[in-house]
Amino acid sequence: MTVRKHPLSLRVRQALFGSLAAGAASVAFAAPQDDGAGTGPDATTLDAITVTAQSREQELQDVPIALQVVNERLLDDVAAEDLGDIDSFVPGLVVDSQQPTQPSFQLRGISTDDFGIGTDPAVGVYVDGVYAGRGGGVLLPFTDVERIEVLKGPQGTLFGRNTAAGAISIITHRPGPETEARARLRLAEDGKQYLEGMANIPVGEQSAFRLNGLFNHADGWLQDANTGEDLAPENNWATRAAFSTRLGDNTTAWISWDHESLDQLGQATIGIVPLPPAPGLIPLPVDETAYLDPRRTPATVDADGNEESRRFDGATLIVDHAFEWGNLTSTTAWHDYDSVNRVEEDGTDRRYLYVDSTNTESNRNYYQEFRFSGTTGALDWVAGASYFKESADQTSEVNAYSDSVDTIVRNLGMAPTPDGTLFGFVTQVMQANGIPLSLLGHQWNEKFVNDLDTKAYALYGDVIWHVNDRLNLTFGLRYTRDEKEFSWFNDLRDAPTLDATLDQMEALGIFGLLGLPREAFVFDIAFIDPPAMLNKGATNRASKSWDDLSPRFVVDYHFSDGLMGFASLAKGYKAGGFNALQIGSEFDNEDVWNFEAGIKHALPDYRLQYNASAYYYVYANRQAVRLDSTTTIPRFVVDTSDLEAWGVDFDARWQATDALSFDLNAAFIDSTYKDYVTPEGIDVSGQATGTPYWSVAGGMSYLWQLDDAGDLRLSLRHAYRGRTRCSDESQSQNTCGTSPALQLGEAQERTDVRLGWTSASGRLGLAVYGTNVFDNQYVTALGTYGKTVLGTVGARMSQPRSWGLEFSVNY
Repeated sequence: MTVRKHPLSLRVRQALFGSLAAGAASVAFAAPQDDGAGTGPDATTLDAITVTAQSREQELQDVPIALQVVNERLLDDVAAEDLGDIDSFVPGLVVDSQQPTQPSFQLRGISTDDFGIGTDPAVGVYVDGVYAGRGGGVLLPFTDVERIEVLKGPQGTLFGRNTAAGAISIITHRPGPETEARARLRLAEDGKQYLEGMANIPVGEQSAFRLNGLFNHADGWLQDANTGEDLAPENNWATRAAFSTRLGDNTTAWISWDHESLDQLGQATIGIVPLPPAPGLIPLPVDETAYLDPRRTPATVDADGNEESRRFDGATLIVDHAFEWGNLTSTTAWHDYDSVNRVEEDGTDRRYLYVDSTNTESNRNYYQEFRFSGTTGALDWVAGASYFKESADQTSEVNAYSDSVDTIVRNLGMAPTPDGTLFGFVTQVMQANGIPLSLLGHQWNEKFVNDLDTKAYALYGDVIWHVNDRLNLTFGLRYTRDEKEFSWFNDLRDAPTLDATLDQMEALGIFGLLGLPREAFVFDIAFIDPPAMLNKGATNRASKSWDDLSPRFVVDYHFSDGLMGFASLAKGYKAGGFNALQIGSEFDNEDVWNFEAGIKHALPDYRLQYNASAYYYVYANRQAVRLDSTTTIPRFVVDTSDLEAWGVDFDARWQATDALSFDLNAAFIDSTYKDYVTPEGIDVSGQATGTPYWSVAGGMSYLWQLDDAGDLRLSLRHAYRGRTRCSDESQSQNTCGTSPALQLGEAQERTDVRLGWTSASGRLGLAVYGTNVFDNQYVTALGTYGKTVLGTVGARMSQPRSWGLEFSVNY
């Protein structure tokens, strides 16, 4: 049973209250004061929300893109610390953030799950217009975020490579002219302590510094049933420093630096296969109907070197110069990070069943963009060029013990001995003859080492033609060239103490007495596909380039001041690449063609706004990591398929009264394979890809104005994501299953609540909040690497309910 501890204690915290820059998902409403010109206090207007989704500042309702904006208020309402905390409230977006050094993103059913450096993501993440890259350096803690723009659908023209599914654009606060200081302390269950602060310091009339820092610690919501050790802790800190200045009348410069340090245990795994009394073995094949419910199963693990860590540094310089004809903006960025992720896969505390996996990555990337923009008569235009360079190293490891390797040997019938074991039988023979040597208890390691060098070049342009006061036509085009150099190195297994013991046996002549050669004890169990076996100890290299033209065509028409209709045809592009764990394998780039039509409608008299769009896309050569079960020992491979989907996005906001507001966001998608035969030979063309039909998020808030006593605000948010749509291949990929205890792919719900008080001066705040208040936990992943050879299956769970307190100070 999962053990909870550290009940909520009455401590203090702060909430970095910022301006309500954008609505919780699209728009906010306000009741203006009487302006003395006939506008009474009951009249209402719509707040204008500025976004930069089209690489230019525009009002949200004028942007012909399906777009959801997450502002600071929503981030506070759900106590969000990174992108993984908001995906439930952005229908169509799925972020797997349980392992922050190995995140994955899905948008409108399109994703890339591969953590290998040879594969790029299908959802691009941008921070202040700079591509964040991929892998362990993408999912970073929020520091001084102003808003997040989630652009749904291909964004290849405006944002470039690796936005086949869409883009997530994070915009941070720039240093301002006013002296400000804020601090927030959040304390919650399981020893949660979250502290962050900000100071904005003007320097003269033209310059300012903005400094941020945060510290985050939690003991963990899951404990080991044997030792009581915390298994799901949090421990990281981050800083951000920014400086802005004006250089003359026409030039501004903004430089920022980010640092993060993460050092905690890797994600915990709970074994869900019933274990016989030790040293008994699990019967094979595993009975999936007998899986245990991980929500009611003790966690008992023996992970060696369990670790998830990261060191990240990044710097960005943005210089903007105004000419008479328009603006030139130069963006220069550099990122550097190292990460380690080592997690146990078997979920047991038995050495003869032990297996863990480790991913180590180092990444350095550089980005340079020059963007030109301006307005000429009826034309509003943006053009630019960019260059991206990345160097990455990755080591993928499987760790075991000679004991668990012996279990695999026995289960596969590989040993010519009476009891079916190899190391165990020989150890018994030696000890029965007085030879004090053992082939058990030795660490066993196998690994793949990869290197990547990437260069990407792009030229782009985007023009909006204001045909008249109501009609606009947009044409955009981006040319991209990607060049990649990749290498694979896979050596024989590494087991130093085992080899030392084998040396002693050889010196004593034991192999001759046994009638077994030493080579019988030197073999691999993890990376044994033909290319790996033929290239042990050899470095293999490959290089390839891809070119792409990504256009977009948009027409939007304003039927009235508050009603706009639009239609668009756009292409998304993702670079090709290489499978890190298959020597010599490569795949071509992905293409997505998306047609979309929609409306954006504001009804100020009713304090109501709603937006809706319908789309259809064809996704060619989709790259996905899947478990290939055609081999004796399962292996992860990159597989390709063609998809198609149609769907609808809808959002609505209603300010029912000055105090009461509601919002609703919904997404429907029907995603199917257009053409796909699995490695097992299953033709799933026309079947569902697994993406649920529906995802919905809604919220309400109520504000009590207490005059001199301040304000009291209640917010309630609920999110729903439908069940996974199963297909003939789902069970082999662990997204659907036969076990009633697991309910794989079940519908998911989350409810968050917050009650916050702000003083009349706005300087003090106090709040109580709850996340996942109905304590819904779901199986998020199954570790099945050892399923067919050890009989072990490990499950990972989403977080339980948490209650907390916040205290804020704002100067």
